[in-house]
Amino acid sequence: MTSELYNDAAVSRIDAERRDWEDNEVAGFIRRMPESRSEYRTGAGLPVNRVYTPVDIADTDYADIGLPGRYPFTRGPYPTMYRGRHWTMRQIAGFGTAAETNERFKYLLSVGQTGLSVDFDMPTLMGYDSDHGMSHGEVGREGVAIDTLSDMETLFEGVDLTKISVSMTINPSAWILYAMYIALAQKRGYDLNDLSGTIQNDILKEYIAQKEWIYPVRPSVRLVRDCIQYGAEHMRRYNPVNISGYHISEAGATAVQEVAYTMATTIQYVEEAIKAGVSVDNFAPRLSFFFVSQADFFEEIAKFRAARRVYAKIMAERFGAQKPGSCRLRFHAQTAAATLTKPQYQVNIVRTAFQALSAVLGGAQSLHTNGMDEAFAIPTEEAMRLALRTQQVIAYETGVDQVVDPIGGSYYVESLTDEMERQINKILAKVDEMGGTLKAIEEGWFQKGIADSAYDFAIRKASGERPVIGVNCFVEEEEKVDIETHPHDPETERRQIERLERVRQQRDEAEVQRLLDELRDTAEDESRNIMPVTIELVKAGASMGDIVETLREIWGTYRETPVI
Repeated sequence: MTSELYNDAAVSRIDAERRDWEDNEVAGFIRRMPESRSEYRTGAGLPVNRVYTPVDIADTDYADIGLPGRYPFTRGPYPTMYRGRHWTMRQIAGFGTAAETNERFKYLLSVGQTGLSVDFDMPTLMGYDSDHGMSHGEVGREGVAIDTLSDMETLFEGVDLTKISVSMTINPSAWILYAMYIALAQKRGYDLNDLSGTIQNDILKEYIAQKEWIYPVRPSVRLVRDCIQYGAEHMRRYNPVNISGYHISEAGATAVQEVAYTMATTIQYVEEAIKAGVSVDNFAPRLSFFFVSQADFFEEIAKFRAARRVYAKIMAERFGAQKPGSCRLRFHAQTAAATLTKPQYQVNIVRTAFQALSAVLGGAQSLHTNGMDEAFAIPTEEAMRLALRTQQVIAYETGVDQVVDPIGGSYYVESLTDEMERQINKILAKVDEMGGTLKAIEEGWFQKGIADSAYDFAIRKASGERPVIGVNCFVEEEEKVDIETHPHDPETERRQIERLERVRQQRDEAEVQRLLDELRDTAEDESRNIMPVTIELVKAGASMGDIVETLREIWGTYRETPVI
């Protein structure tokens, strides 16, 4: 419909002025340019006009823009946004043993970080104990090694979990880490309702993009369902799933695909929880999201705004949610690791700053900024401090926190938001037509979409159409990189295995075996929730591998059908 802010005569006049400007001023200028691109596009391939006017948003429904804190939350999930409080500055950390990562946590808190985020090593992610043959050479290498509840206790030693939110990046074995976190809180005497934070636990995006899984798709979704159900009953402030578009983007998806595929997995999780008998308004307010903040500045801002609007309408119109909180999308953002370069690596500081600013202007609730040296290894303390200072400069020096959604009303951003919403909904309609998210995963449809987009980007980057400073333009003679990378200690594996062996020696083995039998019975009954017995198992000293291997006997493993 035509905006009430512009009558038909005004719209016609503005449109005529733009056509005249393009026919005369712009056309003459372009003819004088030796090299000009006739067509510009966003990173997602959406066409970009030379200039935007009120005509471009004449058909916008202003109810879709609305006010911050009001449905459909295009302008932000909360009415005061950063005037009320800044986003959580949540730098991720994780390497070596739990004791080493605990030291890094305390360092980051000492320099002003306001939330913790944990990265786990590959054996922990995949559910292997540190002494398993598959773990050799990987223990503590790309994240912290966690085998038992004892490790979790060390990881958060000296940290009051009721006063700081904790995010854990874990997926295939997420429910076990969730159980350990709960068991730790109970051991300390905390009220579970006082805990805040999230466990990623988004297994469907693993099948779509990141490729880290243990079990077949359907029992894996059951585990996510059980976490959502347990959280709804016992942890009113903790997010039992953090639905992730970040890894979908990093695998090569466009901004539109990132949001659309994430919304498709969201629909599946919501359907599973409802089928389990949980009211949508009892769990939806605790769903949270994780998006990348990529290089295309304005597209990313529009992406975040479109994601909020699409999600709000899905929850209200598709699932009948009644509470505003059930329709309010809250998200963590991380700057784009895939954009970091080894050539001229100091330029990564600039990239990260602009990506962080787009996340803030897009309304993020928490933010991680990448270290300049992450193209080489786990970031050093200096790199992490500078990345955190980048957020602090945005928060305290730029003034962007003074106005809620300061970029709202931009003809370009509003028009781009509308177009992204349309494109996202087209993909969701296609998924429904195919029979739903699980069917699309099993047929490799999402995977093929990402592969095609990644190939297209690689071609544009190789040709120089997509500029990357220091890589395909403004390239300098290769110089020796004098950078201190975070060291990996080969002794880490030995120390971690010794810790695991001590736990095994000290636990009541008969009790562990009894609980593993109970775990088998629970797993074979689809209607039972697996979280209570898992919590009891970790309290009894069961390791990650004990639990994972027991369920592997029942559910088997998963092998992906190659995409052709």
